Amino acid sequence: MGMKWRHRAWPAAPLALALLAATGCDSTPGARPEPTAKPSTSVARVCARPSPGPAKAPTGAVTVDPAVRGDLAAKTKSSPPHTTFWLRPGRHRLAPDRYAQVIPKEGNIYLGAPGAVLDGRRTNQYAFGGTARDVSIRHLTVQGFVAPHDEGVVNHDSADGWVIEHATIQNNSGAGLMAGAGQQVRASCLRDNGQYGMNAYKGGGPLRGLVVEGNEITGNNKDDWERKRPGCGCTGGVKFWAVDGADIRGNWVHDNRGAGLWADTNNNDFLIEGNLIEANDGAALIYETSYNAVIRKNTIRRNNWVEGRKYAERGDTFPFATVYLSESGGEPRLRARTNKIKIYRNVLENNWSGITLWENADRFCNSPANTSSGDCTLLVKDTDRCAQPAIATAPLYADCRWKTQRVDIHDNRFTLDKSVVGCTAKCDRMAVLANYGSYPDWSPYQGERVAEAITTEQDNRWHDNVYIGTWKFVAHDPSRILDSGQWQGTPYRQDAGSTFRARNGG
Repeated sequence: MGMKWRHRAWPAAPLALALLAATGCDSTPGARPEPTAKPSTSVARVCARPSPGPAKAPTGAVTVDPAVRGDLAAKTKSSPPHTTFWLRPGRHRLAPDRYAQVIPKEGNIYLGAPGAVLDGRRTNQYAFGGTARDVSIRHLTVQGFVAPHDEGVVNHDSADGWVIEHATIQNNSGAGLMAGAGQQVRASCLRDNGQYGMNAYKGGGPLRGLVVEGNEITGNNKDDWERKRPGCGCTGGVKFWAVDGADIRGNWVHDNRGAGLWADTNNNDFLIEGNLIEANDGAALIYETSYNAVIRKNTIRRNNWVEGRKYAERGDTFPFATVYLSESGGEPRLRARTNKIKIYRNVLENNWSGITLWENADRFCNSPANTSSGDCTLLVKDTDRCAQPAIATAPLYADCRWKTQRVDIHDNRFTLDKSVVGCTAKCDRMAVLANYGSYPDWSPYQGERVAEAITTEQDNRWHDNVYIGTWKFVAHDPSRILDSGQWQGTPYRQDAGSTFRARNGG
């Protein structure tokens, strides 16, 4: 699974002309943004100031002794469901076996005293696993576990109803945390994990009603998996797969090596609100082959400097974005709090470019070019139906394709000072575009059909925004680079009611 920015090129002539542009980047290749010392808005700062747990064992709690190796797992096994465990201050260890994880029972509560740490010592793969529902983990540091690629340390088996609160999950391999239906992750520090801070994936079952609120999510993908497996689409501060209903509120997502937040493949009904997303190497937010979202009141700044610059210096003309919608849009037939993707009242400041709406004409259900291999759209349950001759006519012509449609972008503030970003070109674009369809040979979407649709036919609209700095606009394909007047004029008619103001040094 995962995305590729595009699959097939445009015909040679226009693309060759577009590639003649120089990158104009002034700073060192691969340079990272300066680390963020502190946010200037009121968001979670929980890694530096974690909330302390109870200094004494609550009444009726089972006390866990750090001097006894494996005490936590053993006492969990011998105690009934709905037991509260209080971990004394100190470094707790599991048995010296990679599969010696704790297997909670339904309703168990694990409370860490001030200074309580569960340490995998680079020996144990998982900290908490099993399928028990409604487990709570609070005020506990979990570190040093070595989960394999795509697997997680806490809630390894994606059990439902877990609450992770005031926890620190750090310096683990794989994902610090997995997710089940109804999971709540609040006021926690997800820091410096090898692949993901959290991998919200549940194989074989629905993942609904996820809440991620008031967390600090920083330094993840420490093992740089996109370099190890180019194009894997397997990194991010948080990655969401097939989540139906998620509230992502009030988090500080920063300095991750890759994207900050990435929803990939058949997600639906997201609220992404009031977050500070800054200084991530890649995009602040990717919403890919997914549906129906409200993205509002976020502060998004200094993202994608590393990845955007890397591609620009290679001569790549694709408008690499800070908020990237790839084959994603509003779908009224799916139940959600909105039937659009609404992006409004956000502040985007000194990022590498702005918002890109993209659709890969070669990526559709049952196409070999679909990097979410084996998955179909949420509108077609049987992948085999998306084949000739039926795919060439209604309803499958529309339903077999993830469409970037019904995107409403308004009342946002886009500020760009290129001297801050450290470039003179290719970091200043808004875009709505697709590639020239060419693959496979039985595809009904060949040629410019999808590019015409995403640009003028699918109700994608910018309006009533404020632009400060010098901005360019890309429409239809990478070779069509417009100024604000062309963008607002026929045939695109974008950004009605918006204002454009240059800035000194912009």
